[in-house]
Amino acid sequence: MDLIKIAEQAFATGKQLPEFFPGDTITVAYRIKEGNKERIQQYRGVVIKIVGDGEKKRFTVRKVSDGIGVERIFPIESPFIDNIVINKHGKVRRAKLYYLRNLTGKKARIKERRVVKKEA
Repeated sequence: MDLIKIAEQAFATGKQLPEFFPGDTITVAYRIKEGNKERIQQYRGVVIKIVGDGEKKRFTVRKVSDGIGVERIFPIESPFIDNIVINKHGKVRRAKLYYLRNLTGKKARIKERRVVKKEA
């Protein structure tokens, strides 16, 4: 049991990522290795679900590319995630937004939630 925790701590990145929720539109800067070259790819879409706990937490981002819906699952503790930028906070009433898969066009839009930033 202790060996598992030691291994998880060894692979933990310790990055401070912003707090986001389902319905938020985010941009994930993901490092991709192609041969011996490495580049950063920006993946922008709507967070449709967040599952798991602790180091095993992962989130699914959905975007529409050339009229085709594309979903990608990112682990929170992935060393390949460079940074995450929150573009828009969405106003939703569900934790899993699977219904977006069946919607297209203006119906698939999510209303924006107004966020008041607290200053210290």
